[in-house]
Amino acid sequence: MVGTSRRTDSNKVIVIGAGIVGVCCALQLAERGLSVTVIDRKPPCEETSFGNAGVISPWSCVPQSVPGLWRKIPRWLLDPEGPVFVRARHAPAFLPWALKFLSAGRHDRIDAVGDAMMALSRNSPANYRALLRNTPALELVKDSVYVFVYRHAAQASLDQLGWRMRKMRDVPVSLVGADELRQREPHISRDYEAAILIHQQGRALNPSAIGKAIAEKAGSLGVRFVQSETRRIARTAEGWSAVCEEQQHDAAHLVLAAGVWSASLLKPFGLHLPLEAERGYHLVCRNPGIEINNSIMDVEHMCVASQMAAGVRVAGTAEFAGIQAAPDHRRAFVFRKALKSLFPRINLDDVEPWMGRRPTFPDSLPCIGRIDGLDGLYAAFGHSHYGLSQAPSTGRIIADCVTGRTPDIDLHPYRTGRFT
Repeated sequence: MVGTSRRTDSNKVIVIGAGIVGVCCALQLAERGLSVTVIDRKPPCEETSFGNAGVISPWSCVPQSVPGLWRKIPRWLLDPEGPVFVRARHAPAFLPWALKFLSAGRHDRIDAVGDAMMALSRNSPANYRALLRNTPALELVKDSVYVFVYRHAAQASLDQLGWRMRKMRDVPVSLVGADELRQREPHISRDYEAAILIHQQGRALNPSAIGKAIAEKAGSLGVRFVQSETRRIARTAEGWSAVCEEQQHDAAHLVLAAGVWSASLLKPFGLHLPLEAERGYHLVCRNPGIEINNSIMDVEHMCVASQMAAGVRVAGTAEFAGIQAAPDHRRAFVFRKALKSLFPRINLDDVEPWMGRRPTFPDSLPCIGRIDGLDGLYAAFGHSHYGLSQAPSTGRIIADCVTGRTPDIDLHPYRTGRFT
């Protein structure tokens, strides 16, 4: 029998999801004096937020879908080691999402999407330092440069669409040759002739530990963490309830930050959102024998290598197989080739694979803010590749919405109703 937690009041908030977005929401709600309960089936930041590449970018402004991308997709899909893979069983369900994804990459759409992405990402390293103030985890956020490496100097052109979009938004970028590249990254292969650098970045040495530190700080302010699976959410006379395995939790406000599982919780209310579980893999290399100074994007293999507290992590891949399909860790072991290509001297004797599910909408934007027609229910999900960078600002926006303040960001691009 499902029990019921004590009576609600207007100060109570439930946050469903203890990933990096959920814990950033919880802390900033608690800092506003609200009584917060976070519900997740696992401890904080042990699912998708555990395994990202650690890039904290204040300059994210290039959507995943851009004009001309469709020309590359067939080659990627036919390559068994390519960066995109669709499992045959999932293809019929995936096709409608894929068509929306390609449509989102039209010339007349990408600039507005780029502006909305950057509005959420701006100042992200400083935002983390503010959230982590007076915690040991503050040392886990490092200043960095995002290094995009190219085998051939002619490929490193600032005239390409993505770099033009960044320059239009005053992103600090520079083009360097092989000598400066190796000054910054001494262990990188001499096969790489050039790089484009994005400056004033941040880098997480342990993304999961950062999230856990934020959760611990939230706990010190009275936030309660409940480890349980939410079966459904429901309206009540006084607000909302989260019906879990053993107990029903009630609050005046409910924030949905459950990543890929968020959309299914909204279906009973007639909301059918095109949220795809874009599965990413990483390979962590312990005792690598080298050290990386910055986040490095291998443009050829479309993966990112970063120095983590546990070793070198390389992350990437977009696998579409549904939420429940078992991991195919062969997708992670493909990164061995990329690592050896980047760093010939790296030691790959001790490696471990991992898979996580990025919650991805076709237009590269999350859903954030009040959900129309459902008073007291707030969206904070769908951040795709950008959750680590956009989580602090998402938490601030949610805290504004719940407390009746006007957010400093226009929320129109992130509304759930944009897909209807």
